[in-house]
Amino acid sequence: MNAINMEPTSDIVYDGKLIHEFSYNERSEKYSEITVSHELENGITLIGKIDFYNRSLNLVHETKRSDKLELAHEWQVKYYLWLLTLNGVPNPTGLLEYPKLRKTMDIELSEADVPSLHRMVDSIVVLYQQRCPPTINSGICKNCSYFDLCYIDEV
Repeated sequence: MNAINMEPTSDIVYDGKLIHEFSYNERSEKYSEITVSHELENGITLIGKIDFYNRSLNLVHETKRSDKLELAHEWQVKYYLWLLTLNGVPNPTGLLEYPKLRKTMDIELSEADVPSLHRMVDSIVVLYQQRCPPTINSGICKNCSYFDLCYIDEV
């Protein structure tokens, strides 16, 4: 399976990086951006890029540019916590940060979350294996860094 990776060139991702840099420029060197991966038994490799990770506190920080709290953001952090757990990191926790809202949310991975994450990965694999995933006509798509990839044939 080839990796789909358009985020580094996305204006939305670039905007998010600016928010990270300028909202939390006082962060000490103990925080670092890390990439975590794990290969599942079925040969699928999971990859996650964590904004900031504090090893001493075992804490994942995920910063969002959004001006609203979203369930998808919580699941993204839970995915990162799952990846860390799969790599032998015991009991990682997460902090979801919304600088525009001046809000934070503590995130934990429960045992009940793991089967849901497996189902999400399975659903993504099914979509990925299709020649062309179905078009979703949703307003949220216009703000996604993968928009051009999904709608390239729609123009």
